[in-house]
Amino acid sequence: MKPLFKRHYSVLNPLNLSNNANPLSKILQLCKSGELSSALQLLKSIDPGEISAKPVLYASLLQTCTKVLAFNHGLQIHSHVIKSGLEFDRFVGNSLLTLYFKLGTNFLETRKVFDGLFFKDVISWTSMVSGYVRVGKPMSSLELFWEMLACGVEPNAFTLSSVIKACSELGDLKLGQIFHGVVLGRGFDSNYVISSALMDMYGRSCALDDARQVFDEMLDPDAICWTSIISVFTRNDSFDEALRFFYSMQRDHRMSPDGFTFGTVLTACGNLGRLKQGKEVHAKVITTGFCGNVVVESSLVDMYGKCGSPDESRLIFDRMPKKNSVSWSALLGGYCQNGDFKSVIQICRKMEKVDLYCFGTILRTCAGLAAVRQGKEVHCQYMRRGGWRDVIVESALVDLYAKCGCIDYAQTIFDQMPVRNLITWNSMIGGFAQNGRGEEALKIFNKMVKEGIKPDYISFIGILFACSHSGLVDEGRECFISMTRDYGIKAGIEHYSCMVDLLGRAGLLEEAEILIETAEFRDDSSLWAALLGACATCTNYKTAERIAKRVMELEPDYHLSYVLLTNVYRAVGRWNDALKIRRLMKDRGVSKLPGTSWIETNNNLGSSFDFENSLVPGESNFVGEEGMG
Repeated sequence: MKPLFKRHYSVLNPLNLSNNANPLSKILQLCKSGELSSALQLLKSIDPGEISAKPVLYASLLQTCTKVLAFNHGLQIHSHVIKSGLEFDRFVGNSLLTLYFKLGTNFLETRKVFDGLFFKDVISWTSMVSGYVRVGKPMSSLELFWEMLACGVEPNAFTLSSVIKACSELGDLKLGQIFHGVVLGRGFDSNYVISSALMDMYGRSCALDDARQVFDEMLDPDAICWTSIISVFTRNDSFDEALRFFYSMQRDHRMSPDGFTFGTVLTACGNLGRLKQGKEVHAKVITTGFCGNVVVESSLVDMYGKCGSPDESRLIFDRMPKKNSVSWSALLGGYCQNGDFKSVIQICRKMEKVDLYCFGTILRTCAGLAAVRQGKEVHCQYMRRGGWRDVIVESALVDLYAKCGCIDYAQTIFDQMPVRNLITWNSMIGGFAQNGRGEEALKIFNKMVKEGIKPDYISFIGILFACSHSGLVDEGRECFISMTRDYGIKAGIEHYSCMVDLLGRAGLLEEAEILIETAEFRDDSSLWAALLGACATCTNYKTAERIAKRVMELEPDYHLSYVLLTNVYRAVGRWNDALKIRRLMKDRGVSKLPGTSWIETNNNLGSSFDFENSLVPGESNFVGEEGMG
């Protein structure tokens, strides 16, 4: 026994122990206090023959190794457990399993320890069931649970909470409901851990009412349960309810929010764009002492960015004592959301190390700028740093190349992806649509549906846009009807805009006009403006006149309606009417907006066009290198 620890602890001063002291009791007391070094030193100094209850000793030492994060010493003790033949002891075996489960980096080694246990009780099985969930293998977790039941081992509350989490990760609502029934049957419905897991499971499955019912049936929910239901509301875009519960939690129930509560509520404020409430929560964060909490401060960075205050976001970020990939991504996302793509590129170039988590945000920025060269640069960095098969980053790459006109590059990446999510499919559909390849967009859409991916609101915007720009009138009509009929998606203003554009391009102005008049968005100027664009090539001047006047009523400052109506009058020889419209435009203070174009010089991106000097011969209308910073 002595050679095991000699190399590590020979430099320590020996302990002064009285001759009549019980060495085992001393070691157990040191283990209880977390003093592993002293316990091992004492163990080294005594004769192995003096130790009687070895299983208790080894179990305590292993538990202490776990407690103080001393995995290497735990491995050494494991070897002595094997030599002593104590791996068959129930308590030693569970202590070993806990060591590998909590500190081990390779879960296969943990599974080997589990398989080698002579006696497996519910604690052993639960450790492995929860372990598989922790390492992202929920299906293996459930398979082991069924194996546990086959062995006649009854689950406890922790086992059930773990399998409910596995259902949550898999999105298996029906199986989760079955486990909910088991929970009720066994009387575990008052268990806070299980109730939180059930709320999370229902929340992830978009069963908001069921999650709310679980919470309402709890007699006295604790702060963790309050945080869980607030998180469920935020996850399901019920941000107002999340804020209401947050205030009720403190005001009516005297519960103190923790870091995760603040993080969730700040997300709700950010998504609502409520800067004032976000600042109130920020003040609460300061007064409750959560400054310095990386989760809370990352959420603050995100909140200020989403509320249109990127400078405030940057101040919070710069003061953070500790930053992680979420913090960086929140900062970059804030600039990206506020259209400050240039700052994103500058920050990216200053970052010593770009976490894989940030690549998606940076690539979205490059897509927003249509900066394909910088996007390729980021793509190369991603590959060099070991990035591979990350569905979020590769979906962003598909979006980047599609928006930059490199649709074949986008399709190559798409075809090579082993896993595709809805965002990936939407990016590819939108890419084909933007590049005028409507039929290929339809093929991708139909393939997505056949593979069991349910299209969403964004999917139909992409496919209707594709039909519009490829003249696929019949297909567009069918998709517009199918959206509500087959998928229960209520048509939004973007869908109506695509349909109006589709019908307008096909010369079906009256059908487009009827579509607008029967829509709930009939008074939205953007729909009439979309139809107005189709009137530019319209031969029926009365229709064009009627539509232009409707746009002028809804949005008097929209300059294109005046310009189009003036051109229509000129085309039919109504010069006096054309002059009246020009005067009306001048009297109302409506002016044309200057056009701009993106140019790139010496790695700098900029956009400028001087409208006032646009007709001056010999003058350059584009900013120089200095002007673009």
